[in-house]
Amino acid sequence: MIQPPYLKKNDTITIVAPAGKINSAYITNAAEHIDRWGFRTKVGDHVADAHYGLAGADDHRRADLQAAIDDPKTAAILCARGGYGCCRIVDWVDFSPLLDSPKWLIGFSDITVLHARLQRVGLQSIHGLMPNRFPITTDNVESAESLRQALTGKLQGYTIPAHPLNKPGTARGVLQGGNLSILASMAATPDDIVPDGAILFIEETSERPYTIDRMMNNLQRSGKLRRVAGVVVGQFTNIKKDAIMPPSRNAYKLLSPYLNHLAVPVCYGFPAGHGKPNYALYLGREVLLEVSGKRDTTTGKTSKAETRLYYT
Repeated sequence: MIQPPYLKKNDTITIVAPAGKINSAYITNAAEHIDRWGFRTKVGDHVADAHYGLAGADDHRRADLQAAIDDPKTAAILCARGGYGCCRIVDWVDFSPLLDSPKWLIGFSDITVLHARLQRVGLQSIHGLMPNRFPITTDNVESAESLRQALTGKLQGYTIPAHPLNKPGTARGVLQGGNLSILASMAATPDDIVPDGAILFIEETSERPYTIDRMMNNLQRSGKLRRVAGVVVGQFTNIKKDAIMPPSRNAYKLLSPYLNHLAVPVCYGFPAGHGKPNYALYLGREVLLEVSGKRDTTTGKTSKAETRLYYT
C-alpha cells in the first residue's frame, strides 16, 4: 500500500463533506484546531450545503471530493462527518490522481466506503476524528492529538488494558475495516473487503442486537472471518433494545461467539469508533497485534494483561 507523505508545517488540509450535512460551526472549530497545529485549512465549496440529511446534492459532494483529490496544494482530505452518502458518489470519483500524488484521507463511520475504495486502489488512509467531533474545550482532546500524531508520522501504536473477553495471541497483517454496517453494505460490491491475512477492525453505533448478529452472521457465512489473521473490536456504542435477541447492551457478548472460536487473537474494547476517545488508526498499513491475556475479573488487575497494536 502506498503511504502518503506526512504533513509538514503550513501544509493544507482540505475539508469536504461527502456524506451527511454538518453545522458550519463544527467546520470553524475544526479549522481553528488545524491552524493551531501549524497547518492551513481549505474548505470545499459545498460543505455548507444541505439536501435533506445529506451535505448537498450528489454531484456537489462528489465535485468537492474530486477537487480536493486533484488539488496539488492539498496534503490531506478531512471528511466533515459520516452519516450517509458516500456510497452514492464513490463510483463517480476518480481516485487515480492519488497514485501520482498521494494524500491522506481522514474519517470514519460512513467514510468506511472511501477507505475501502482507497485500499482497493492501493493507498493507506486514516480512520480518525472528523470536524463534527473535534473538541470544543478540553473534551475529546486525546482523539485530536492522536490524529495530529498520525498526520505528522509520530503515531507508532497503542497499548491498552486487556478486556475480559480477549482471546490471546499474536498476529501481523494489514489493518482494514471500519464501521460494521458499512462493511456489510459493501458485500458483493467492488469495494467488498478481502481480509486474507488481514487484521480486521470493526466498530458500530446505534444498532439493535439482532442487526449486529445478522451482520456478524454474514461475515461468518461468507467465509471472511476464517480468512483474517486477527480482529480488533472497537467501540460499540448506544446499542438499542429489541425483542428478537436476548436483552443486552453489551455488544461484545454478541460478537464473541463469532470471534472467539477463531484461531486468531481478538482484542475487545479498542478505543476507536463513535465513542471517546476515538484514536486514529492507519488503514492499509501492516500492524502487529499482541493480545497478552485477559483481565483478572476478580481483582481487576491488568498489569500483566494488555493489548499492543503497533505499526511495523
